Amino acid sequence: MTSEHLLAAYQTLWLNRSFASKQAMTSEDQLHEAIMKDLKDEMTHPRVRQTPYVKYHLGIKRILNSSLSSDEKVALTSLYTNLLDSCI
Repeated sequence: MTSEHLLAAYQTLWLNRSFASKQAMTSEDQLHEAIMKDLKDEMTHPRVRQTPYVKYHLGIKRILNSSLSSDEKVALTSLYTNLLDSCI
């Protein structure tokens, strides 16, 4: 599965979130950056931020409850897990 396809699948999970397409970044880098922002809870005020483990749980729950294909779910879950390990 290509990184462009995974980025598009990830964007369907977050309808109200804007994804700035940076010309110098590949779609894989954009996807990694978006997931890391989610795991670090950077879109929330610092006083109410959740831990990466809580954000991981919520992200996986959102992926599993989505209408994405099984392959997309597995790929995004794997990516979330790998990035959580590097986040901590």
